Amino acid sequence: MVSFKPTAPEIGGMQDRTHAAAVEPGQSVTVAGWAHELRDLGGIAFLILRDRSGKIQVKFAKDELDDAIVETGTDLTRESVVSVTGEAEAEERAPTGVEVVPEAIEVLAAAEPELPLDPSGKVEAELPTRLDNRTLDVRGEETKAIFEIRAEALRAIREFLREAGATEITTPKIVATGTEGGTELFPITYFGREAFMNQSPQLFKQLMVASGLERVCEIGPIFRAEEHNTPRHLNEATSIDFESAFIDHHEAMDVCEGTLRAAYEAVAANCEAELETLGFEDFAVPDEEFPRLTYEEAIEQVNATGELDEQLVWGDDLSTEAEHALGEAIEGHYFVTDWPSEIKPFYIQDYAEDPEVSKGFDLMHPRMELVSGGQREHRYEPLVEGFERQGLDPEAFDYYTKTFKYGMPPHAGWAYGAERLVMSMLGLANIREAVLFPRDRQRLSP
Repeated sequence: MVSFKPTAPEIGGMQDRTHAAAVEPGQSVTVAGWAHELRDLGGIAFLILRDRSGKIQVKFAKDELDDAIVETGTDLTRESVVSVTGEAEAEERAPTGVEVVPEAIEVLAAAEPELPLDPSGKVEAELPTRLDNRTLDVRGEETKAIFEIRAEALRAIREFLREAGATEITTPKIVATGTEGGTELFPITYFGREAFMNQSPQLFKQLMVASGLERVCEIGPIFRAEEHNTPRHLNEATSIDFESAFIDHHEAMDVCEGTLRAAYEAVAANCEAELETLGFEDFAVPDEEFPRLTYEEAIEQVNATGELDEQLVWGDDLSTEAEHALGEAIEGHYFVTDWPSEIKPFYIQDYAEDPEVSKGFDLMHPRMELVSGGQREHRYEPLVEGFERQGLDPEAFDYYTKTFKYGMPPHAGWAYGAERLVMSMLGLANIREAVLFPRDRQRLSP
């Protein structure tokens, strides 16, 4: 994998170990990893040993080596963890052009002969089996590639936001009230009191906008007790959040587009091997500004496609079918702005000249919604009125609303899910492929 840097210093243990990708002819090396494949051809046997950097061939010439070394090497079960010390020699027929002739071999942890799935990918496994045995699954090249790409995308986003002046914060995940009311909340018992797993850091990042930090970001877990059981919904997800004082919703969209473009560019530049593993011959980085359609323009375009059984009218949310129809027409990422106020949360500001229209926006991928954001209501009285319109008790959010009495600047922000980003970027069929240990209605373990 290109993302692995074999020159980086090792942290603790096995300091004399050489990674497979760094083995060169003429070296005396110790390689350690998993027994990926064993081929016994009679007088000679080959072990393909795999570590995080790649694979290396180990040659067992039975008439030239100590019997104990040969026996240990040829008796290995696949996926056993093994350490091999020996001389590296050039061999053009080896997978990497190099092979190791062992002088010592140690089985560090033997694997059972029968594995629940095949990490090599030669025998495909269904997604539930893969998720039940995620550790083995991530040993496979394609699954590993997904998470290397995810890590690179998040690194690029975090770096972009930091360079944009955002301070990274960490907000509570156990809260007394939900961000968006009592629906979709996971209740817990907190020392005899009712509490909830937080749906979003929205309220807390707004509080930090009012502090001297002004511009903040967070990448962390969120929890939603949605009943959805679809290929694009999770009950625990990773949210990428941004909030800034003294910007409007247009500027917030600029930052949002910048983070997504930075993620694509970083993956294209630094994950070539991973993309090749996943079959990308031409990984497309968005090269044009994302179109910005008003909600009214969006429903007009959807209706014009003729793909829906019933025409959309003002106030309708965009269904999955509507999103797909619009995505096929635009063929790329796009924003939908100026949503009806009644569709958006209480903290989204309405236009003064038309209170029925909000300054909220969504960033859409042709397959799904990625981002929700907007200009926030920073004035105390209109904010409280927004609570009441949506049937929420402002007193339950006193820790939040009282800050608006002490000087809340105009501000805007957004949030999007890391899993949806990776799913849409790589064309994954199921969002569960983009998270190590997914949590949904059926899955609570591992």
